[in-house]
Amino acid sequence: MLGKNLCMEFHPSKIPIAKTFDLKDEKDASDAAYEMVKIGFTTEDKGFKVLMPKNDEKRAKRIGYTVTTTVTFALRQTEQDRNVKYWTYHEDKEHYATVFVNQQILEKLGFS
Repeated sequence: MLGKNLCMEFHPSKIPIAKTFDLKDEKDASDAAYEMVKIGFTTEDKGFKVLMPKNDEKRAKRIGYTVTTTVTFALRQTEQDRNVKYWTYHEDKEHYATVFVNQQILEKLGFS
């Protein structure tokens, strides 16, 4: 018999996505972060996906750092809920992906 508290097997790629951003540099990362905050993390029961190039790991790390810190900063600036979770993983041969989703939406989708 299966217990009640078994969670759905989780992988961030299973989260529904409102918009995907294909980023090439830190400027793209900053723009994408502000756009995510403008759209809002609680307007839909979905998250956001950011794609970063695998061919330059240093650049991918800088892009990832820029987008995550800018999202947090912009949420604070606009006095929105900053309880946003994110996961980074290998999307395909050419990209890393980071998925951002509000904790309440994550719970609503049954992934908590």
